[in-house]
Amino acid sequence: MGPHGAVDARRALAVHALGGATMGTRWHASVAAAPGADLHPLHDGVQACLDRVVAQMSTWERDSDISLYNRAPAGSWQALPQQFFDVLREALAIAAASEGAFDPSVGPLVEAWGFGPGGDGGRVPDEEALAQARARTGWQRIALDPVGQRVLQPGGTALDLSGIAKGHGVDAVVDWLQARGVPAALVEVGGELRGYGRKPDGSAWKVLAEAWPDADRDGDGDGGDAGAPGDAQRDAAAACVIELDDAAVATSGDHWHRFEHGGRLYSHTIDPRSGAPVAHAPAAVTVVVGTALAADAWATALTVLGPDAGLALAQARGLAARWVMRAADGLRVQATDAFLQRLAP
Repeated sequence: MGPHGAVDARRALAVHALGGATMGTRWHASVAAAPGADLHPLHDGVQACLDRVVAQMSTWERDSDISLYNRAPAGSWQALPQQFFDVLREALAIAAASEGAFDPSVGPLVEAWGFGPGGDGGRVPDEEALAQARARTGWQRIALDPVGQRVLQPGGTALDLSGIAKGHGVDAVVDWLQARGVPAALVEVGGELRGYGRKPDGSAWKVLAEAWPDADRDGDGDGGDAGAPGDAQRDAAAACVIELDDAAVATSGDHWHRFEHGGRLYSHTIDPRSGAPVAHAPAAVTVVVGTALAADAWATALTVLGPDAGLALAQARGLAARWVMRAADGLRVQATDAFLQRLAP
């Protein structure tokens, strides 16, 4: 098929919106398909992909693979499904590259601070409880056996992949849609997005750099743009649009997740190196890379590292990243060179 034939074939498609619930949030997919296509198989397939991620990696499910590992006896090797093993291997690589700012073994600290299953939305642990949690944390304690597709439980290690599982879910859905011949789609799980292919009009998927998942959607119907309007100050700092032409974007920060105790605000993002919530956490950190898994994990890592150390590392690695920081005179924004190159014209 020549270039004109490809354009004609694309124009014969329409954008369809799919959606559902997963991982305590919502998923959305805008897919290019024939105007009269039966969308039920696509919807069910996407939901099945995400249900599989939950069954493997959700600490909220007692019988998930991750929960079984977290309860396993010291010294035991636990066989993992292929997806879980691959995600954990990627998580450990990013933990090493970020020098522990991202750490999949952060589960004991998540529990100690009252987040996650059985938590109360945030509490300040006493020194003894915090010390015990820190003693059980450390990505270097996790050993993988690639041949046997197993992971060692050294004793007391509790994995928590909440900083990477949504992104992986997006990638799993994209892989599934591409394998079934869907030529273009924009997939979102709780604010993590990935787009590939072109819309029927030939344009790329465009999203706001900040997804602001707690806000209302713009509801324009075609699913082509994610994000929503908010107060004028926030929009002034955050109003930049990114084209997702086979790329992913994720945003982390305390805009959504923080709690108050004793007159002090605490971020829900824990610094695994100190064992405490990130002090002076950015309002938002946005990362644009090839996969949603990497975008999700690096957004968390760069939130922990902050705008100084994080910017230096991101620049050195060529990461497209942007920080929105609160300042006395409003919001301060800084970005890497690679991020500025990602902005839509």
